[in-house]
Order: sequence, then C-alpha cells, then structure tokens
Amino acid sequence: MSVGTLCNREVIVTGKDTSIVEAADLMRRFHVGDLVVLADGGGRRPIGMITDRDISVSIVAKRLDPDALTVADVMTGNLQTVTEDTDFWDALAAMRQHGIRRLPVVNEAGALEGILTLDDALTLISEAMNDLVALVSREIDEVVFVLG
Repeated sequence: MSVGTLCNREVIVTGKDTSIVEAADLMRRFHVGDLVVLADGGGRRPIGMITDRDISVSIVAKRLDPDALTVADVMTGNLQTVTEDTDFWDALAAMRQHGIRRLPVVNEAGALEGILTLDDALTLISEAMNDLVALVSREIDEVVFVLG
C-alpha cells in the first residue's frame, strides 16, 4: 500500500518569510502541530518544516522575540520527503531512520501532495490490529459453536 493512498492531503503550508507569530496562529487556527514551508515562486515544492516544538524550544524557551523572527530563522531545512508511490512500510522505515514524526509526500515533479504523520501511521496500524483481533475472535467463536 502506497503512502499516496494513505497520506493526509490537507496540508497547511507557509512561506519562509512568514512571521513566527503568524505561523503559530496558522497552527492554532487549523489545529496542526506543523507547517510545511514551500519554496518561493510557486510549484508547491517543500523546502522545510516548522513545528510547534520548534517554536517553543527555539524561541519561547530562549526568550527570543517572536515578532523579530521568521519561519526561515527556525524551520528545519534539508527536508526528507517520499513520493506518492513509496510503500507505507518503507516510509515508516525512513521516518525511523531520520527520527522524524512527519513526512511530506511529493509527486514525481517534487510538488507537495500530502503528509504522512506518526499519528496517521499509528491509527492505520491500530485499525489493522483491531481487524486481526476481530478475525481471531470470530474464528474462536466459530470453533466453539461447532464443538459446542
């Protein structure tokens, strides 16, 4: 199963010149913990990411003035991405290898198409586990019925 069929297609994005206050407001307004930063000039090419943790650890905890900073000052560059046809398990391996909780999904041209998050992956895996448990329970019930 590919990440293109599983990823969240509603990604909240911003530019690198967005103020930190505006970035935090976007996260609050859309109830997300991250923003994907897109390159200037269109094309929806992701160049970085900023998270609520970046803001709290890199700005608030250091008592820096958020009004004086932009997303470019705090964002994580050198962004790891996967293409839509990447296998789900390969994407999880990439997340584990790079120690990241969010993985932007791009098309063959490198344009942003979605995002796969750790929460999404855990939800998918837990639903699959529930289905397996239900299957085993059903088999046990059928054996008891036949023997009983």
